[in-house]
Amino acid sequence: MNPLPGWRAAFRIARRDAVRAKGRSALVVAMIALPVLGVTSADLAYRSAMPTKAKELTARLGAADARFSATSMGPVKLQQMPDGGAWGTPEGAPEPTPKEQEKPVDVTAAFPEGSRYLTERTVPASVTTRHGIADTQITELSIADPLLRGRIELTDGAYPRARDEIAATEEFIASAGLSIGDRVTVRGPDLAYTLTGAVELPADLKADSLYAVPGSVIAPWQKTADRDKNVLPPQASAPDWLVQAPPGAGVTWKDVLAANDKGVLVVSREVVLDPPPDSEVPMAAMMGGSYNDTEKALTAATLTVAAMAVLEIVLLAGPAFAVGARRSRRQLGLVGSCGGSRGQVRAVVLAGGAVLGGVGAVVGVGAGFGLTALFRPLIEEYAGSRFGELTVRPWEILGIALLGLVTGVLAALAPAIVAGRQSVLESLTGRRGTRRGSRVLPVVGVIALVAGVAVAVYGGMNGDTNFVAGGSVLAELGVLGCIPVIVGFLGRLGRRLPLTPRIALRDAARNRGRTAPAVAAVMAAVAGSIAIATYTSSNAAEQAYDYTPNMTPGTAALMAADTGDHAELPRSRAAVEQNLPVSGGRADIGRVWAGSDCTVYYEEENGCGTLELVKPTGKGHSCPLKGKGAKELALRISADEHKRLMNSPACMDENYTMVAFGTDEHKIVIGGADVLASYVKLADPAAAKAIAEGTPVLLNSAYAQGGEVTLKATHVYNPRDKKNRALHPGKARTTTDRLKVYVAPDRFAATPGIRMVMPERTAERLGLHVEENGSFYTLGREATDAENQAVQAALDQAGNRAYLMTSDEMLRENDDTDTILLILAIFAGVVTLGAAAITTGLSKADAEADLTTLSAVGAPPGVRRSLSGFQCLVVALTGVVLGTAAGLVPAVALRLTDLRAALADMREDPMESAYTPIVMPWETIGLLAVVVPVLAGLLAAGLTSSRLTLTRRAG
Repeated sequence: MNPLPGWRAAFRIARRDAVRAKGRSALVVAMIALPVLGVTSADLAYRSAMPTKAKELTARLGAADARFSATSMGPVKLQQMPDGGAWGTPEGAPEPTPKEQEKPVDVTAAFPEGSRYLTERTVPASVTTRHGIADTQITELSIADPLLRGRIELTDGAYPRARDEIAATEEFIASAGLSIGDRVTVRGPDLAYTLTGAVELPADLKADSLYAVPGSVIAPWQKTADRDKNVLPPQASAPDWLVQAPPGAGVTWKDVLAANDKGVLVVSREVVLDPPPDSEVPMAAMMGGSYNDTEKALTAATLTVAAMAVLEIVLLAGPAFAVGARRSRRQLGLVGSCGGSRGQVRAVVLAGGAVLGGVGAVVGVGAGFGLTALFRPLIEEYAGSRFGELTVRPWEILGIALLGLVTGVLAALAPAIVAGRQSVLESLTGRRGTRRGSRVLPVVGVIALVAGVAVAVYGGMNGDTNFVAGGSVLAELGVLGCIPVIVGFLGRLGRRLPLTPRIALRDAARNRGRTAPAVAAVMAAVAGSIAIATYTSSNAAEQAYDYTPNMTPGTAALMAADTGDHAELPRSRAAVEQNLPVSGGRADIGRVWAGSDCTVYYEEENGCGTLELVKPTGKGHSCPLKGKGAKELALRISADEHKRLMNSPACMDENYTMVAFGTDEHKIVIGGADVLASYVKLADPAAAKAIAEGTPVLLNSAYAQGGEVTLKATHVYNPRDKKNRALHPGKARTTTDRLKVYVAPDRFAATPGIRMVMPERTAERLGLHVEENGSFYTLGREATDAENQAVQAALDQAGNRAYLMTSDEMLRENDDTDTILLILAIFAGVVTLGAAAITTGLSKADAEADLTTLSAVGAPPGVRRSLSGFQCLVVALTGVVLGTAAGLVPAVALRLTDLRAALADMREDPMESAYTPIVMPWETIGLLAVVVPVLAGLLAAGLTSSRLTLTRRAG
């Protein structure tokens, strides 16, 4: 028997039913189209933004065929890999002598005959801006040449063509406050240029640089430096050559090997895109490596995400198809009464899934293309690079569309089975039969949940992400199997609640067939969001812990540029105070030394003194993670014990080794209570009182023993140091003093750059030398680009006798973390609202008779509205709670994988951090658990009509 006629009728009925129920059909199409839209957009954006070899070559070469460059080894034979990433001398070849390395390399002699080329050199420079002075990079390159198209593009104005013209990237122009036609001066040689154009690098939209024609910056700068010894010479890079071979020739592997023989490295477009076999690459035998494991892991992760996406769509759209099946009961009953089999009834519902799934897939793919094209500039700005062209892989797009169609059919599968089981009489009269819930499903669910958690934890403990992914999916499926029982339990919670919430809970428990899928849909969306949010928050906390700051947060330090420059500090301080967002007063500091100053008399051996803060030995003073026995200890301790040791003052002293503020290895600065308050952030009256009385404040307790420290000074004076020698006549001597100190709490051992703050009078009493060296400032906020440029200009006008250090908090802060968490919360919130709305609509379809009865017995009209609100609230809140619990499984398992890797690194190097925290995203959880369910309930109540038309009860 030919099955096509039956299916043709089923599709015709499904199409007409979809047209009649436009609202429900639009809802199902939207539920299927939205994920398809997201996957399509993600595929297009990823494929277009992915740095392929061709795009990377264009970013380096433009339209040129190859880049030729010399090395520092001289004209000796070289070997290189086809991509130019690795190179060296042939194995067994002698190392080039210093004389050979000094010989110039004739790079142009290695070009293919008939080629043309451009030269490229870069030099760091300080230039004037509208706000002041900024540090940047100037590239000498003929960017107007067509050979640079694709690498550098003009966005405004004109390319520089004369020696007094220059172009800048849009990023530099924006930060510098410049406009086309402004003058830009290179500080030092005082070379002035006219800004003629704005350019962008399609591969790096955040590039901050200037471009000039060859010979217009470096050569005149060098001439100025040769004439004026006060001008520092340019620190220019070695030149590169961008080469275009004769038409149709290209730069072949043979050309590359010939260039290698002359000591020239080559990156050839033709060779990189079509590399030679390993047998023709002399260096290939020395290289190796495989990426199969990474590709397999990526494939497993992709399949996991795809499986969860299908499950999500099925859970979302399934209740909507159930709504249609319930509302079409009479129509389906008529099909049965006319001789239609149960299979044909099921075919009608499945055909509805295929029709709406196909429409949703087409709409989703089309909308994905449209939105990607519409938001392409924003995506490119976020990614930091231009697409070049929209990369479309037809088979991937077709697979995404097919996925939407299949999920539509799968979503209609369960309602089709239910519809096929209903008797014709029940369908025609509108009565519903009663079926006991499955007792096997919850048992299977519990087993799957326990097994999934065990597999995920096992994978995390053993570093296998495939087990983590598989176990997480299995655990979530286990929770899905338990949802009907959980929903049934909810009915028992409403005994002492008011009427409306009691009816909502009992209705949810009585009609588990529609409540459970909606709760499952919310759970699946929330679980994914919580898993990613938890992992992201945990990773951000780990990075924040591992971050080593250059200064305490919210501070700036003005330091004298050289010895003797302290006399000019008042002018430099005025420059800082007038241009930076300084809050409060300043804290002046000084530097201290013994004997002759080693920053002045460093050229002669034993020509200056030394100052040392002696660290005692033993427990509490020596770091057990450093030196003998450290690796053996690392094998025995846990990550928490390692963290405790790393946070001890003894180990912090080994970890925080930065020397700054004019100190030597002793890290002692001269200052008072204002230094403790502004920079150290030690708000302790006892410490302020101690330093006012002449007692030093020690920030690292590992150096203290019995409340005292040992200060060892070697008073060696250089014969040329007449001034300090006169203050301390006699032979060189070594002194060891025991000083009473105020010991700060252990957490201050991590203060960057300072170990002890000593009053000036105490240093002078010990026979040490002191010189004013700078000031600390507390900033009310992060300085803007304009303020930083203005203060640099003001310091330059003040004689450039001081330099400014600021806290690098901007480098530590990761704004993407908050953005990711917000996007995840919005996504989960939208799905929660959608799923709650679907189940509310299904409840209204099922409960019309009950609502009619309530109205008939005198229930006020507001009961209908409040009931919808509480039904929505029950679904949303239950799904969010279950989703939060389910989402923790993969997050915790993945963090266990990270912990395993961190412990392995720590046991290899005991000073390596093994801290791998699990941080709950409480803000995201609070938003999903409180705000979204309440919002869902209010929306459902507000959008539900309180009017009810009394109808005759059937039967």
